[in-house]
Amino acid sequence: MSNPNPRADALASPRNWLSWSIRCLLLGLAPMAVQAQQAGDAPVPADSAPSVANAINLNRVTVTAQKREQQVVDVPISISAYSDDFMRRFGISDVETLSRYVPGVQVQVQSPNNPGIAVRGITTDDGAATAASRVSIFQDGVDISRSRGSMVSLFDMDRVEVLRGPQGTLFGRGAESGAISLIQNKAQAGNSGGFQSEFGNFSSRKLTGWINTPISDNVFARVAVHNAYHDGYVENLSGGRLSGEDTKAIRASLHFNVGSGSGIDLIANYQRDTPPGTDFHSGIVPNRYGSTDVYGAADLDHGDQLGLRRKVYGLTAIGDFALSDSWRLSSTTGLRKFNSLEKFDADGSQVNMLNFAEHSKSHQLSQELRLNYDAGGSFTGFFGANYFYENGSEAVPFSTDERSLLLQLLALAPTLDGLSDSTRQLIALLGPAPPLLDANYQPNQPYSAIPLLGVPLNTNEQEAYTNYGRTRSYEAFADGTWRINDRFDITGGLRVSREEQAGAYQVTNASPASGIGTTLALFGAGFNGVTGPNNLFVPTNGRLHNEHDSTSVVGRLIGSFHINEDTNSYLSVSRGRRPNVLAFNVNEAGTGYDKVVLPAETILSYEVGLKGEGDGGRFAYDLSAFYYDYNNFQSTAFQGGRLLTLNAGRASVPGFEASLQQAFSDRFSGFFNYSYLHARFADKDNQGRQQGYAGNHLRLAPDHTVAIGVQWNQPLAEGRNLYVRPSYTWRSKIYFEDNNNPAYVQPAYGLLNLRAGVTFDKGRWDLSVWGANLLGKKYLVDAGNVGENFNLATYIPGAPRTFGIGISGKF
Repeated sequence: MSNPNPRADALASPRNWLSWSIRCLLLGLAPMAVQAQQAGDAPVPADSAPSVANAINLNRVTVTAQKREQQVVDVPISISAYSDDFMRRFGISDVETLSRYVPGVQVQVQSPNNPGIAVRGITTDDGAATAASRVSIFQDGVDISRSRGSMVSLFDMDRVEVLRGPQGTLFGRGAESGAISLIQNKAQAGNSGGFQSEFGNFSSRKLTGWINTPISDNVFARVAVHNAYHDGYVENLSGGRLSGEDTKAIRASLHFNVGSGSGIDLIANYQRDTPPGTDFHSGIVPNRYGSTDVYGAADLDHGDQLGLRRKVYGLTAIGDFALSDSWRLSSTTGLRKFNSLEKFDADGSQVNMLNFAEHSKSHQLSQELRLNYDAGGSFTGFFGANYFYENGSEAVPFSTDERSLLLQLLALAPTLDGLSDSTRQLIALLGPAPPLLDANYQPNQPYSAIPLLGVPLNTNEQEAYTNYGRTRSYEAFADGTWRINDRFDITGGLRVSREEQAGAYQVTNASPASGIGTTLALFGAGFNGVTGPNNLFVPTNGRLHNEHDSTSVVGRLIGSFHINEDTNSYLSVSRGRRPNVLAFNVNEAGTGYDKVVLPAETILSYEVGLKGEGDGGRFAYDLSAFYYDYNNFQSTAFQGGRLLTLNAGRASVPGFEASLQQAFSDRFSGFFNYSYLHARFADKDNQGRQQGYAGNHLRLAPDHTVAIGVQWNQPLAEGRNLYVRPSYTWRSKIYFEDNNNPAYVQPAYGLLNLRAGVTFDKGRWDLSVWGANLLGKKYLVDAGNVGENFNLATYIPGAPRTFGIGISGKF
C-alpha cells in the first residue's frame, strides 16, 4: 500500500535523521525556493513538462576514481565530480573557473604556461624540469602533471573528477595532496553532433563543435574542435594588450569494438596557445602618465613582443578487455609532448630592466597495465604496473639595459636584500641617481658608463640558465575492497615506486661581458653572489650534473560504514609523497654551486567523511573533516643574495569541507559548497628547531571558500524552457607568498556570475545571455613575483566584468 504522505514518513524514520539534519544547513535558500514555486504554479502542458531527473539536476555522476564505475556516494574519498552538463550550465570551460566551485581547491593561472594549483593548501607550480608535481593531473588516464603543459581546455568533456587528499595509490607519483582527472568524450555508436558558441566584450569569442559517426559496425569516430579568444583585459601603453586569450585545439578519437565486452580507444589531442603577455603590473614604477594604479593601464617594455607560444600534443591508446566474467585487463599508453616559449616583463614597467623568458619543453611516455577483479562477491580490487619516462628542460633567458639596471641599484640600494656590504659601498660611490618613483622619469637614459671607472654599460646584456631533468619510474600497485558484511567495508591499497632521477644545470654567460658585473668583480662584490661576467646568474663553466635513485611506498586504509542504503560514512588514513628534488644552489662564497638532493615531501592524512542522499533523492550531501601532517616542505627562497631551493620544514592543515545539493521543486534546485582550511607552518621542525615561517599561512590557501548557485526553470509552450542560473563564489584573505608579506595579500572577495536564456525544441537549441564578475570586483590573481627579488614587486589583476551572448545546438 502506498504512503499518502511519504515526506512525513521520512521525517519520522530514524534512518533518515542524518540527511534531514544536514538539509537544515541549506534552509537559507528556502525563501528563494518558495518564490520560485509560486512563480511556476501555472499548469504546464504534459508534453513540455521536464522530467524530474532533468529538473532536479543534482549533478549525479558515475565516476571511475577507484578504477571501477561507482556513484559518488559509494566512494570513500573526498571527491567532487562535475559533468559536462553542469559545466555547460554554469559556463565553465577551464580548470581555473572550475576550481572556484570545488571545496578545498584553488587554481591560479597567470597564463596557460604558468598555473598554480593548490589542493587543501598544498600548492604545485614549479616549472623546473627536475621538480615533480604535488597535485597530479590526468587526461584520460595519462599523467599530464608537468606544470608548463598541464593546463588544457575543457571542451567536449564527459566529466571532471577532483580527488582531495593523498591519491598515490590510485594516481601514482606526484599525487601528494590530490588529483584532477579529466575524462573526455570518446567515439561511440550512433550519429550525433553539436556546437556551442559565445560572443562578448573584449572581442571575445568561444566556439566549440563536435561530430560523432560510425565508420562501420565496430568502428566509431569523433572529432571535436575548440577556439577561444579575447583581446586582453589590460591596455599596454608600450603596445598591444595584456592578459588575453588565444587558444585553438582539436581532438580526434576512434573506438574499436574487439569481441564481446571489449574495446580500444585511440585519442589524439592538439592545443596551441598564443595569448598576449601577462600583466605583471608594477605598483612602484609609474607608467608614462605617472600612474601606479595596478588596475589601470600598464606600460610594459617590449609591448606586443610579450606573450606565450605553446603547443601541446598527446596520443593515447586505451584498451579494456574482458578476460572472463570476473577479470578485466586495462591498458593505457600515453605519448605526450609540449613546447612553450613565454616572454614577460618582470619589473612590470616601461623600463628596460628585468626582461625574462621561459622556454620549456618535455616529451614523455607512459604505460600502465591493470587487472581488475569483480566476481560480485565480497572482494573487488585491482593490481598492476606502470612505467613512466620523461625528459625535459627549462631555459630562462634574461636581458637588460644595464643603464636602467644600474639606476635601480643606485635608487634602491638601501633596501635591496640581494647586495653584499662591499657592493653597497661601491654603489654609494657611484650615486646618487634620480628615483624611479619620479613621475617625470625618462627610462633608459641614465649613464652610458660607470662613473669614476669609465666602464661601458651594455644596452642589451643577455645571459641565461637552463635546468634539465630526466625521470624513469617503475611502479607496482594493488588496491582492494573487502565487504565484511552488508554495512561495513575495508579498503586498502599500496603502491611501490622505483624512481631514477637525473638533473643538470648550466648557465650561459653574457657576451660581451656585463659592464656592471665586470666592475663589481674588481671589488669582489656582486648581486646574487655573481662576480662577472654576468649580472644575475653565477657561471657554471659547463653543465653540472646530479643524480638520485629512490624506492618509496605510499598507501591508504579506509573503513566504510553504510549507515543505511542512502548514507555512507568512512574513516581513512593515507600517505602521500612528492619525490626528491634535485637542485643546484649557489654556495655561500658565490663562486659556484652545491649539488642538493632535498628529501621527499610526505603527507600523512587522517580523514572522516559522511555522504548520502535524502528526501527521495532530492537532497545530496558530502561532508569531510581531515588533518594533514606535512613534512619536508620544499620551497624556493631568496636569501643573502642567493636563490636557494630549501627544505622549509613542517606544516599542519586541519580542515572541513561540505558539498550540499537540494532540489526544492521540479523547477528549482541549488547547491552550496564550503571549505575551511587552517593551513599553517608548524612552530618547530622535526628536530625541534624553530621554523622561519612559524605560524605563517601557506600561500594560495584561504581559510574559507564558498560557492553557491541555483537553477530555476520555467517550462513554456511548444517545447521551450526559460532558465536562470546565478552563482556566487567567495574566498577569504589569500597570501601570495609563504613569508606572508602584507604587501602581497588579496583581501576577501566574491564574484557574481549569471547565465539566463531560453531553450527550444525540448532543449535542442539554446539562446542565452551571460555575465561574469557582474559587480565589477577588482581583485588580484598574484602579487610579488620575480620582481620582488629586486624590490620591484608586480601585481596581476583578475578579470574584470565580462558579458555576452551564447548560442548552441545539437543535431
